Amino acid sequence: MSGTSLDGVDAVLVDLGLQQRRLVKTFFLPYDDKLKAKLLALQYPNDDELNRAALMANQLANLYAQAIGGLFENDSYLLQDVMAIGCHGQTIRHCPQDDKRYTIQLVNAALLAELTQTTVVADFRSRDIAAGGQGAPLVPAFHQALFMDTEHQRIIVNIGGIANITYLDVDAPLTGFDCGPGNLLMDAWCAYHRGQSYDKNGQWAATGEVLPDLLEKLYADEFFANPPPKSTGRDLFNFRWLERHLHGGEFPEDVQRTLLQLTVLSIVSAINQYYPATDEVYLCGGGAHNRLLFDTIKNQLPSSRVALTDELGVTADWVEAYAFAWLAQQAICGQPGNVPSVTGAKGKRILGAIYPA
Repeated sequence: MSGTSLDGVDAVLVDLGLQQRRLVKTFFLPYDDKLKAKLLALQYPNDDELNRAALMANQLANLYAQAIGGLFENDSYLLQDVMAIGCHGQTIRHCPQDDKRYTIQLVNAALLAELTQTTVVADFRSRDIAAGGQGAPLVPAFHQALFMDTEHQRIIVNIGGIANITYLDVDAPLTGFDCGPGNLLMDAWCAYHRGQSYDKNGQWAATGEVLPDLLEKLYADEFFANPPPKSTGRDLFNFRWLERHLHGGEFPEDVQRTLLQLTVLSIVSAINQYYPATDEVYLCGGGAHNRLLFDTIKNQLPSSRVALTDELGVTADWVEAYAFAWLAQQAICGQPGNVPSVTGAKGKRILGAIYPA
């Protein structure tokens, strides 16, 4: 998995046997600044896009193969014993709106299959969009399979570049949606002003104050008011979007604190509006480790228990990569991977294109 945060590749080895599911091993391969800049450049129309995108797909395939090699280095497990690799690819455009209806996750899956001599499942989102859905989020079905509890109304919040929520209740349909920006605006602002890829534990944001007028303007975007099903990405929430809302005299640390509050507001408001009976909230994704973000969410949900998915048996950093291993298994077994009540698709669909070894 390589997500909207553009921090690198999460690789996991997962045993999805009939008796139990378990995360066996993990490996992280960071993106370098040059690669990240190339990926960000592909978010916007520019010269020679087709050639640059194809070359980047090849480069990513090689990088994913390198991450898989790192996963199996010095290990008794062998790649030849793996049934399939689930590879999400790197999203560079996500446009599920009726007037566009497409999504692009870059990876040369055929090359990855060749490099690893292993079956690859990729392009998970397109079939759901073809069926009238948003193509995202796709993790709720996995959350249900792994985290459902018969005694609690439980929410899983994934805070990556974008934040999404899944509502788990045995007495209600499975639902979930993207609720707004997670880390991506905070990361972009921190990189611009501090030269750091992210604000560790929200330490810089903690030196600033929330700007109420700016927060109001940011949250006035129609995306937040739109009802689910809905999904989003850098096509909407990006540095240019942020700049349009600034008047230019703000202290950078106050903007950072306000961006953190925007993430909190979008998550907490979604929970309170659609799932007020929730009694447990579990966070995962990179943003779950932002101490100020975690504490602020916890303080604003006083009637719910707020914790990391670590307490459910899966470390917060690896939930999403684990999910795409599960989705790959669904595809290999001919089982649907989407949830129409989440994405808005016309029905259940088998997700992913399979590239045999």
